[in-house]
Amino acid sequence: MKYNYLVIEREYGSGGTKIGALLSEAAQIPCYGKEILEQLSEEFSVPVSQLEEFEEKATNSFLYSIYLIGKQMEAADDLLSLEGRLYVEEQRIIKEKIMQGPAIFVGRCAENALSDRDDVLKVFITADKSVRKKRAIEEYGIAKEMADSVLHKFDKKRSSFYHVNTGKRWKELSNYDLVLDSGKLGLERCVSILQSAMKA
Repeated sequence: MKYNYLVIEREYGSGGTKIGALLSEAAQIPCYGKEILEQLSEEFSVPVSQLEEFEEKATNSFLYSIYLIGKQMEAADDLLSLEGRLYVEEQRIIKEKIMQGPAIFVGRCAENALSDRDDVLKVFITADKSVRKKRAIEEYGIAKEMADSVLHKFDKKRSSFYHVNTGKRWKELSNYDLVLDSGKLGLERCVSILQSAMKA
């Protein structure tokens, strides 16, 4: 079966975002990750940094004190928290993107927006902590003494956002069709495997 859509969840420093970008170039299909936040930022005149803060504050309750992301974000579901509201808007954009044809999605719980389709390949990219720390320091410019805490912070953020919005555990490997260790395989081989898998 051919997969038209690929969704990638990834540990911080595993190179998952870069794998998505390289696959996008190789397969000639668009890749959306932070671009979704950038579109929301444009639509609602809210800085991407603020949207990222909302994601980081994800809690186990969708319902609590309501603040809207700018005056433009008035809607019937205004009881949603900022985090829940952000998720709803991200899902809307993802659904709009899939109407435009095959695509790759990095993060943003994209699998939920595509849950009614059977042409979606769900992938988790992992790597040994030492590999992820090395990438964080050498490629992302993270100070060596901060690397451990940065890895922990971003993995916790992704795990919380995923759990709150899907009800599933981020690192539960049974949630995915394919799990790749980018530290052992290398980014290019991961891209090659995913490109082949999408055509399978």
